[in-house]
Amino acid sequence: MMEEQSASYTVDDALLSSGFGKFQILIFSYAGIGLIAEAMEMMLLSFVGPSVQLEWKLTSHQESMITSFVFVGMLIGAYSWGVVSDNYGRRKGFLFTAIVTSGAGFLSAFAPNYLSLIFLRFLVGIGLGGGPVLGSWFLEFVPAPNRGTWMVVFSAFWTVGTIFEASLAWMVMPKFGWRWLLALSSVPSFLLLLFYAITPESPRFLCMKGRTTEAVEVLEKMARLNNVQLPSGRLVSDKNIELDEVSGSSESTTLLADAEVSDGIDKDEGSDFGGIKSVGKLLSPKLIRATLLLWMAFFGNAFSYYGIVLLTSELSNGNRICAKQEVESVHSNNASLYKNVFISSFAEIPGSLMSAMVVDRFGRRLSMALMLFTSCVFLFPLVFSRTDILTRISLFGARLCISASFTIVYIYAPEIYPTAVRTTGIGIASSVGRIGGILCPLVAVAMVHSCHQTTAILLFELVVFLSGLAVSFFPFETKGCRLNDTEVDMN
Repeated sequence: MMEEQSASYTVDDALLSSGFGKFQILIFSYAGIGLIAEAMEMMLLSFVGPSVQLEWKLTSHQESMITSFVFVGMLIGAYSWGVVSDNYGRRKGFLFTAIVTSGAGFLSAFAPNYLSLIFLRFLVGIGLGGGPVLGSWFLEFVPAPNRGTWMVVFSAFWTVGTIFEASLAWMVMPKFGWRWLLALSSVPSFLLLLFYAITPESPRFLCMKGRTTEAVEVLEKMARLNNVQLPSGRLVSDKNIELDEVSGSSESTTLLADAEVSDGIDKDEGSDFGGIKSVGKLLSPKLIRATLLLWMAFFGNAFSYYGIVLLTSELSNGNRICAKQEVESVHSNNASLYKNVFISSFAEIPGSLMSAMVVDRFGRRLSMALMLFTSCVFLFPLVFSRTDILTRISLFGARLCISASFTIVYIYAPEIYPTAVRTTGIGIASSVGRIGGILCPLVAVAMVHSCHQTTAILLFELVVFLSGLAVSFFPFETKGCRLNDTEVDMN
């Protein structure tokens, strides 16, 4: 047994020996383009909604539905693409998402009426729902010791996308209108298709499916590009080692699941129609607490983040929007809208820096809780006063903290699940978050337009606070732990 194990190595061993080199930088760049594309498609909702409302004489409820339908699509897409990538490969997952997002996004620019725009943005949402697949794909190429830091750096692409979209809107919208903004915002998704042919499959996925020869080819390519040598011996999956040891191992605290869950994941992988068995594993006794709390955290983060983005365009002028005339005057003040969204987007830069500093120092749980509770503090003054300067400062600080928390929860989520259900688990959690995205426009837009600003702010406060409590009760910390195919001994 000892000789067999000494003559073998795992994907984690290969990643540790390789380090973060040129190969990972290429993976990082490609996945980053995907995150930029997602951020741009989401941020444009802040600009397109008000413009479409004026052009087509829509009600505030109809304007809210443009955003809500995007999130409905994302809810469906997040689950669907997660199942696809867990069963057929990460590459197939993000290929289909890029096709749907780029195609529907570009066609949205030619929408002749409100219903066609709603339908096309719904399709864009389905494509955007596959965003977590790219994040998981990148994560599976990063060595464990600096995984948290690199995932924070990776999240900076989202910030780049939001700032770029605000800048693009500022340049394009006043002269050319919202249709040009929709068309130009679809370009990054087309870039994913352009470079798709050179992307490798995740070696973790290949090992999990028993395709070790293909996994070795990917790892050898990585080693050549990074100018390092792979460990000697043959490549084996973590689960093969653990199944040999499980009969003699003592009971221990695990990061992912116990042997029963691991065995269940391994059996009948090919017959997991619709991801039903994968969902069952996520709700198994060993994972159900972490899964439900993760869903709460995703819901709260998505509801709060996208709500704050929308509130920026509704509250940033410090006006009380209580009549149709005021709505039109606020929406017609495009220069102020672009400036305020542009300024608030920069809040994500210190948010990324802050999450990078704390995520591997204090751990995932404490960092998320700290960011969420601090966001509550920033939002609280808006309950009593919404002057222009106070609104900008409060929303800037709240977005800083929420973006940091959102970054960390996307680091934590892949770390608690085994390879066989990782993207399904993240996809379902992301889908729950999309429910928050569906509901937040009704608060950020409809309630504000109905002159219930204080109630809207209090509801955001409650959601953020409950999310902070949920994060505080996560059952385990994942800082410094390696990704696994099955279980991890926390001892």
